[in-house]
Amino acid sequence: MPAEPLDLDIDPDAYHRLHASLDEPAADAALTPREREVRDRTREVVAAEVAPRAAILDATHAFAHEGVQALARAGLCGLLFPEHLGGSGDSTVAYAVAMEEVTAGCAATSLVFMTQTHAAYPILLAGTDDLRQRYIPGLLDASRYGSLAITEPDAGSDVASLKTTATETPDGWSITGQKTFITTGDKADVIVCFATVDRALGRQGVTAFVIDGDRPGLTRGAPFTKMGMHGSSTAELFFDRVPVPRDNVLGEVGGGWSVVMSSVVKSRISAAAQGVGLARAAYARTLAALTRLHGSRLPDECSFELAGLRGRILQGRLLLHAVARQVDADPRVSPGQIAIMKQSCTDLGFRAAVDAARILGPYGDLAAVGVERCLRDAKVTQIYDGTNEIQRLLIGRETTRAMEGVA
Repeated sequence: MPAEPLDLDIDPDAYHRLHASLDEPAADAALTPREREVRDRTREVVAAEVAPRAAILDATHAFAHEGVQALARAGLCGLLFPEHLGGSGDSTVAYAVAMEEVTAGCAATSLVFMTQTHAAYPILLAGTDDLRQRYIPGLLDASRYGSLAITEPDAGSDVASLKTTATETPDGWSITGQKTFITTGDKADVIVCFATVDRALGRQGVTAFVIDGDRPGLTRGAPFTKMGMHGSSTAELFFDRVPVPRDNVLGEVGGGWSVVMSSVVKSRISAAAQGVGLARAAYARTLAALTRLHGSRLPDECSFELAGLRGRILQGRLLLHAVARQVDADPRVSPGQIAIMKQSCTDLGFRAAVDAARILGPYGDLAAVGVERCLRDAKVTQIYDGTNEIQRLLIGRETTRAMEGVA
């Protein structure tokens, strides 16, 4: 095994051929022609502009600017948004398959890519026409970077316990508090921030605001040093009486909880797609490395292990597509259904990377092979957008409710 990265990292044609050979007819049969077009177009951009940079971003911790800009130029950052805002009005399934493709090439780039959507989507859901026109086009063409500021040092999955406070002023609002683990937080030009107008109100006090990144009183911490996702920055945000215009409230005052709940449907689809993409990346890298070691005739024990992994990846992809299709039919998909998808697919990404490293033996530990990067990148997908423990709690609650009156 050579010390330099595998050819699939640096040769776009090799990358494209390998991943095209791994497409599964059982999954493709359920995609529309347009969804397959989005998949293929994303793969082309990833092969040429994203995958060749992945190992360098991981080694240097440089921000994935070039890859995100390439995706934006191809019109891929606006899949879920209407054309009049710079999007293409595609399905949630199209977005999911694009997310999987970007992740397979570089998970860190996919994290920045999806955060653009996560920042723009609440504005689409709850913003006025003016707010949509002011903020969404710049997020979709990536001329502006966005962040979603929910998590606090003592409030992660429990959004109702936020301490960041919004105080009404004659001109609008004043925001004071601290946010942590904010993706792209050190670079964000547009921040969708959730704060409470009254902690005693619990979730009824949570309100969403759009905040420009250059507002006085807003400061940022240095990016965290992390296990994985090195091409994506994560930082703290500090709000010291940050002035926010009255018109920059998303929806109603006290209506932020519903904005969060509506937004996490898309963000958990993003995380699930990352899980499938990371599983596929680990599988592809393992297959390429084993072929280089053994030729086209792989040892039976390796073939057996890869067969099991291929089946699990197909199952994850079918689950991802099925739930995304449900969301397209009715956005009010139950939290338990979304949770099953998010937990199952992100667990798949991590466990597939663990298994791939085990199949490769000592080669699984080599940075040049890239499986260890998949393993490091996959872990955080089980944590953000609602930890998988929270997802299991939601699934359990839904199961219990379904059994009421049955037993």
